[in-house]
Amino acid sequence: MQTLLPLAEKIGARLKERGETIAIAESSTGGLVSAALLSVGGASAYFRGGSVIYTAHARSGFLDIPNPLPPPIERASTEPYALLLADTVRGRLNASWGVGETGATGPTGNRYGDKSGHTCIAVTGPGFSKAVTLETGSPDRIANMRAFSQRVLEVIAEALG
Repeated sequence: MQTLLPLAEKIGARLKERGETIAIAESSTGGLVSAALLSVGGASAYFRGGSVIYTAHARSGFLDIPNPLPPPIERASTEPYALLLADTVRGRLNASWGVGETGATGPTGNRYGDKSGHTCIAVTGPGFSKAVTLETGSPDRIANMRAFSQRVLEVIAEALG
């Protein structure tokens, strides 16, 4: 968590400075992104909410995204799905920025054939939409959760300039 805090502080300060808010829908990071952003004093000024969307039950219950997924999205753990998460959580919580993350932490891959260490990350906001894929190549679940969370925060920081 300590390695995430400097980025979270930068993001929090930037959001407060701009008067903007953020909402998070994370999966394989297990809540680490939300925890990092909430560790910054004054987070209530910018943090609208976060959820761990780890299953289809959570996806439909928290975000009202149906199962099966709406076309053309075929499955989770893809950039289009991460964008759907980001856009949906942003809209549902009326936030300036939305973040979606989905992947396979390990020690094995997921049911879609993605290997352990695979994640897709998306950030959407005012005039900004970006999705990226990270492949660590590692089966280490905890190391992947940390690496995924670090990359999510990096993409948010990029988006905020």
